[in-house]
Amino acid sequence: MLLQEAIDTYHDILTEPLALETSQALFSRLKPLGLYFGDRPICTVLRPHFYFLEQWLYLQQETEILLGAFAKAHEACAADAALRAQLDLEAYEEQLFNADIGAAVPWTTSRLDSFFLPHERRLQFVEYNAETPAGMGYEDILAELFMELEPMKQFLKVYAIQSMPMQGRLLAALMRGYRDWGGQGIPQIAIVDWGHVPTLNEHEIIRAFFQEHGIRVILADPRGLEYRGGHLWAGGFRIDLIYKRVLCSELIHHMGIHNPIVRAVQDHAVYMTNSFSAKLLAKKNSLAFLSDEQNARLFTEKQRASIAAHIPWTRRVAERKTTYHGQDVDLLPFVAENRERFVLKPNDEYGGSGVVLGWETTAETWNAALQKALTTPHVVQERVEPIYRDFPAVIDGKLDISPRFIDANPYVFYGHTVHGCLTRLSSVALLNVTAGGGSIVPTFLLQKRS
Repeated sequence: MLLQEAIDTYHDILTEPLALETSQALFSRLKPLGLYFGDRPICTVLRPHFYFLEQWLYLQQETEILLGAFAKAHEACAADAALRAQLDLEAYEEQLFNADIGAAVPWTTSRLDSFFLPHERRLQFVEYNAETPAGMGYEDILAELFMELEPMKQFLKVYAIQSMPMQGRLLAALMRGYRDWGGQGIPQIAIVDWGHVPTLNEHEIIRAFFQEHGIRVILADPRGLEYRGGHLWAGGFRIDLIYKRVLCSELIHHMGIHNPIVRAVQDHAVYMTNSFSAKLLAKKNSLAFLSDEQNARLFTEKQRASIAAHIPWTRRVAERKTTYHGQDVDLLPFVAENRERFVLKPNDEYGGSGVVLGWETTAETWNAALQKALTTPHVVQERVEPIYRDFPAVIDGKLDISPRFIDANPYVFYGHTVHGCLTRLSSVALLNVTAGGGSIVPTFLLQKRS
């Protein structure tokens, strides 16, 4: 297996003395470079993740086919209230989803989270992060840092390496969205999020990148904004474009639906991305929408084949009959009796909050979670086999190479183009940095030197 050969080559380079030296070099740079999630370093291992170019091109191609299906679902749900009901929108989401429809795409950036086993071409998407995809700044800076480490310099003698920087793509997507919305000239940008979130370090990374490219940009807490005189303001700073990192649900919960951002967006006084309508597919129910046999007519044959291949069986939790791999089933009894096959996910949470893994819980706990899911929107999703890779780390002063769960989360620009990837590691089955058990590594493309 070519990828395993590359990994073995890297690990052979990483002798224990070099591992200790590399660990010190890495950890001494993380904090100065802002590579922390709150008070935790975002990377705790000494090897990046690799794909060969042809493996990455397969992931890219299959993801872009699936994105066409998501776009069809978004269009259909925006136009049809009965279809939209399958997404279980909250009242404020139903009220706001069309506030900014009709100009730019809802998503200048998004991210599809998956498990990818390249040599088997097994690719399973488990979530569409269509509202506030994080990690691009972290990944770019981590990639630059790893290229400076001694193991990578030695590895480069055997393999040619290509990184996939994303901040330039992000900025270009924001500028394109602003022009499509009707904006003129170079906009002044506010990166909008609460002032206490653990991702502030990444916001600072992105702010610095934008400034280096001639953009006037600030970080702004939504509570400090004012809508006056036909413009949105942060103090004396006029905001033309909101790069929204605050979650819509939190914004409305804390500030109400008539807050300055909503009013400015409704009046076409500011361009905000990702938009309120992006919430349609940010729901876990979006994967249920694609997976459910009752919606198959909306998609092309090619899209249906992609959904069948790459979306695990997913359904809204409800008292209903459906099909499971061609078998007619009564949903609730079937899921109750086969909990080892399934995971329960709240429709609108993030960071792994509220997720229940059927194979790690008792029948009593699982049935209680199912009952809760009948009153609070949830999806039930077929278990996806995790992917393991060995990664080196220095633990208690010694080199340790041991397996970790790994995922593959390609970034999407303007709703249709894939470039770059967030790669997360975990020692537990729930891969999520926000949940407290994860690490991020940079992702590189490889070609063996002749």
